[in-house]
Amino acid sequence: MDHDLAGILVDERAIAKRVRELGAHLAADLERDLARDASGTDDFGKVVMIPVMTGAIVFVADLIRAMPMRLSLKLVAVSSYPGASVQSKGAKLAAEIPGDLAGKHVVVVDDILDSGQTLGLVRELIAAQKPASLRLCVLLRKPDRVRQRAVDVQYVGFEIPDEFVVGYGLDFDGHYRNVPNIATLRTEVVERVRRRSSRA
Repeated sequence: MDHDLAGILVDERAIAKRVRELGAHLAADLERDLARDASGTDDFGKVVMIPVMTGAIVFVADLIRAMPMRLSLKLVAVSSYPGASVQSKGAKLAAEIPGDLAGKHVVVVDDILDSGQTLGLVRELIAAQKPASLRLCVLLRKPDRVRQRAVDVQYVGFEIPDEFVVGYGLDFDGHYRNVPNIATLRTEVVERVRRRSSRA
């Protein structure tokens, strides 16, 4: 599998360090919110992490282990890079947005902020439920110039160039999620997969 990679943008050691920092930062901010709530010490069910599947699965698994606090996990599935595409085709919900988020402290976790369509859609639908707070956390953020929809993200792991990347949960045609680094693919690999998909 490694021979399919063109280069590494962020290695696994840097990812692990940054995810621990993000977890500590998020936990501290959420604990402050909980302390301000009128509900006192009863914080069961108050913090809800919502990863955008399937790309955020590895990121959120490590992130929540760096957050020593009570929290629950609810999933949302959105499709934006179907098949062998390396460009967003627009965000489409593949499952219902979790309900019962009113009054909760919600953190949406995604792998990458690219066009902004996925996070923009998810944020809009969750905000309509009137959560007590709503935060967005992404592992990677591409430059603002690629954005089709403005999205304010409060927690960012790494800024990266406008390149298609795989690894640490991010895929190409369903593969490479298990690469431990954030990496780019060789051009010939992308073209080979596209040709195979076009014949399918």
